[in-house]
Amino acid sequence: MFKTVAFKKRDPDRKKDSGRKPKKGVYLLPNTITLCGMFAGFYAILSAINGNFLYAAWAIILANIFDGLDGWIARLTNTSTRFGIELDSLSDLVAFGVAPSVMIYKWSLVPFGRLGWAAAFLFVACGALRLARFNIQTGTPGSKAFKGMPIPGAATVLASIVIYYYEFWTGLPGKNVFFLVITILLALLMVSTLKYHGLKEIDFREKKPFWVLIVFVLILFILFIHPSTAIFIFAMAYLSWGIIENIFILIKRGRLKQAEQALSEGKPAEHREVKDENH
Repeated sequence: MFKTVAFKKRDPDRKKDSGRKPKKGVYLLPNTITLCGMFAGFYAILSAINGNFLYAAWAIILANIFDGLDGWIARLTNTSTRFGIELDSLSDLVAFGVAPSVMIYKWSLVPFGRLGWAAAFLFVACGALRLARFNIQTGTPGSKAFKGMPIPGAATVLASIVIYYYEFWTGLPGKNVFFLVITILLALLMVSTLKYHGLKEIDFREKKPFWVLIVFVLILFILFIHPSTAIFIFAMAYLSWGIIENIFILIKRGRLKQAEQALSEGKPAEHREVKDENH
């Protein structure tokens, strides 16, 4: 007469999980450091507008330090989020796109008229394109090297030029084609496909040769002795090294292509070179 009904045992954890909502919120430490970098960029803009170009340049250098710290802390504490990545990009556009372009325009590009503000806008536009391309490439497998010059590096080059100038001269530099050319060059390098290196390629958790520590100590020593000159030398060396390295890469690719073409024609590359010398 009575039917036996089997009741399933309820899992209390399952009930909790079904009603659990995804956690909302942000990580304070890395995002606060990112906002500090944005504030440094905003201060650089105000300083440039008010004619305090040296303060603006040092503020951009300070923003560069904050930019390196927030990413490093986010990876170290495993607090990297999509929100943090987007906020970092917006901060970079302010601190390394708008701030250096306003600084270099007010400092040295005003005498060029339309060409001057066009070059300043080109720097901002290429910086924005560089950031957008970097964001869609984040997480894709491949080399850790940057494709194109990073926008913090380009901003540091402009800031280092201003800092180095006021180490020896005063006032505004006047109409000088060099500042126009370097601004346009940096803008084009940011959207290029040239290979540039960064600190993210270095894994600080792995053991390194002893000479690496010595080089790091020497860099700190030079920075403490004469920071303005050292920053200018390091920035220009980074710019030049990237160009020189990519020239060698192009030459190497050209030689490999010639060798592959020679092999495809059935003639060894060395045989062809000897034949050309006899002619």
